Amino acid sequence: MQAELLISLRMSLTVSLLFLLFISGVVAQDGWAVNYNHKSICALKGSTVTIECTYTYPSGHSVQKAFWTKQWGQGSEPPDLLDDPEYRGRVQYLGDKQHSCNLRLSDVTEEDQSKYYFRFITDQPGGSWQGAGGVDLSVTDGPKSVSVSISPSGEIVEGSSVTLTCSSDAESPVQSYTWFKGSSLVAKGETYTVNKISSVDSGEYKCRSSNEHGEKLSEALTLNVLYPPKSISVSISPSGEIVEGSSVNLTCSSDANPPVKNYTWFKKLNKGALQNSKRQTYSISYINSADSGEYQCMATNTQGSQYSEYKSLTVLYAPNKVWVSISETAEGSSVTLTCSSDANPPVQNYTWFKEGGSSPVGSGHSYRALQSGSYYCVAQNEYRSQKSAAVTVTEKGVGKSALYAVIGVIAVRLSVFFAVFYVRRKRRVNSADDANQKQNVDPNAKDDTYTALDPVSRSSDDVYNTLTTVHSSPSDDLYSALDPQSRSPEYDTLAILLFQN
Repeated sequence: MQAELLISLRMSLTVSLLFLLFISGVVAQDGWAVNYNHKSICALKGSTVTIECTYTYPSGHSVQKAFWTKQWGQGSEPPDLLDDPEYRGRVQYLGDKQHSCNLRLSDVTEEDQSKYYFRFITDQPGGSWQGAGGVDLSVTDGPKSVSVSISPSGEIVEGSSVTLTCSSDAESPVQSYTWFKGSSLVAKGETYTVNKISSVDSGEYKCRSSNEHGEKLSEALTLNVLYPPKSISVSISPSGEIVEGSSVNLTCSSDANPPVKNYTWFKKLNKGALQNSKRQTYSISYINSADSGEYQCMATNTQGSQYSEYKSLTVLYAPNKVWVSISETAEGSSVTLTCSSDANPPVQNYTWFKEGGSSPVGSGHSYRALQSGSYYCVAQNEYRSQKSAAVTVTEKGVGKSALYAVIGVIAVRLSVFFAVFYVRRKRRVNSADDANQKQNVDPNAKDDTYTALDPVSRSSDDVYNTLTTVHSSPSDDLYSALDPQSRSPEYDTLAILLFQN
């Protein structure tokens, strides 16, 4: 009984061992065996799969070739998977010629679904072996199709709200949704909502759907946000100093969606828009001082308009509009000439010249002219100089005052002369009357007063000399005739006679 029981137990163990070897993919015979780690593998379409296995062979054998095949070898040698054109570039043998027989298959497709076998050949006659059972490879999509929709559809205007929805037709339930903008993760969930959308939210969005079989990324959806022009600015080229006569371009830059289709240019203090100024660049081919000022542009698209800040345009130019103005002193003894001009940078030097002379007669903004003649000024800054028109100065100072003095003295002295003449005539009449009444009067006797006025008896220094000084000595200091300290006694005598009678 014990012997039968022992035999029965050995048979059970042998059967159990054979069963275990069969289900694990090991078929052994006298030291020959191939062990497949997994009898079946499920792969996601487009993924990479590694089939793992090991093999053994009797001692004294040396492996000459080891390969995988999709055919069970019967009679003829099965083809090597590496030689199959459908697998070229996608299959790689990772094993060796000792005991490892791993295989890697990349970018799997539904056509790759099959049973795969490992086979090796040694250097001994009849020394080849192929692992029975093989490995079953199945290929699945999981999610098959993933798409993104947007609500509301149509134009998306800045400030509105937008919702993106991810859809998948996977046979197995989707476990997660992930949202990407470009390569950046922005949200998780089946929907992604953006409130008060702005220009920074424009871009390409994708969602990734995942389930137990794998994951799939949707095609990109472009989110296009419309907004009016913003960040408007004016730039000037060339930059730096702008000299009169050069060409200048003013360019209006902006951020807008859709792009700006119309630009309008303005100059501060000007009424209305500048002519021929509808382009992004406003050009001045030959700039001059009148073009200096502050410029502004307005950018317009379908969503609205926006103005830029003012940009200053400064033109450097030589002096122009140089002119001379004249002003007299209160007493009229001289005149002051003032030179004025328009220049940028301001005039550095003013130089005065008298026509007919080659050397300057003065410098500075103003010049005091003491002689008659024609004068002009030259204004100069760092670019060049400019000459003014000449102005004529006559001798006014002392000459003008002397003329007024002569006229005054003549008028005064003529008044005195006629007054004295009247007094003399009156006294002659009175003297004749007295002679008739007074017969005892000495006829040769003369009145002292008339003696002073008698042309026959007057001396060279009498009052008539005073009256004739205007004509006989025009070069004398005529003002002295009115000076109490310098006028002659005869003048005082005439004055006394005038006021006494």
